[in-house]
Amino acid sequence: MERDMIHPFTRVVALVILPFLAVAAVLLIGFATRTDALFAWTIAPPLTAMLLGAAYVGGLVYFANLLRLRRWHRVQYGIPAVFLFASLLAIATLLHWDRFHPGHLSFIVWAVLYVTTPVLIVVVWVLNRTADTGKPEDTDIRIPLFARLAFASLGLASLLAGALLFVFPAAVVDVWAWDVTPLTGRVVGAILTLPGAVNAWMLVDDRWTSFKWMMQAQLVSLAFIVLALLLSGSDLRGERIASPLFVGMIGAAVIGYAWLYVYCERRLQLQRVAPRHP
Repeated sequence: MERDMIHPFTRVVALVILPFLAVAAVLLIGFATRTDALFAWTIAPPLTAMLLGAAYVGGLVYFANLLRLRRWHRVQYGIPAVFLFASLLAIATLLHWDRFHPGHLSFIVWAVLYVTTPVLIVVVWVLNRTADTGKPEDTDIRIPLFARLAFASLGLASLLAGALLFVFPAAVVDVWAWDVTPLTGRVVGAILTLPGAVNAWMLVDDRWTSFKWMMQAQLVSLAFIVLALLLSGSDLRGERIASPLFVGMIGAAVIGYAWLYVYCERRLQLQRVAPRHP
């Protein structure tokens, strides 16, 4: 197979996962107050449900890009993030099995999905792992070092916060930005690992085309997180310092991601129109 091409099996996996992401996103965002009847487990408050839904919307964008793009390096850094996220949710499901709705169709789908997805993602990684040549595309730019360090640091901080929340959920129940249980705390922690599992790769790869499509997914997900805060902001516990910190972190992420995307796209456009000299 030609180098840097996505293995066909990868698209099969994307086609399998996409419908489940779409349905889950609709249920969690559109019916956040009805998870007791419609979802695999009862999620309260609605802000937590919408946050998980926003993560699924980002996943929709990512897997849709995976379907339509041809080059592996454009999507490869999303695979470890998906593996980590899916694995953590599988562990959370096993640890809190009694909190789920046994026999409910949505729970059966949830359980099957999170048992199989980590395995499928490992297969995808193995099949594609040698595809990337490490070379920039003919039309590509280098992400500035200061930006890579900033985004990698932000991502690693989010990864650390997510890991702590997942491992020690009971320790943050009384200090988190909104009310969480050990299960929902672990789910929120898994969500927080996503940007870190992507952005950390900026420390070793400065090609804009390696992150452009990742950032599209992250920006869309952030937009839905902002929507969640607007619709369910009353769930925030204003007396807790974590509330303004979380809102500020989301605001900073929106500004930062949008700036880097526009900055790099403008530079890329200038490179496309610049005259080429032999």
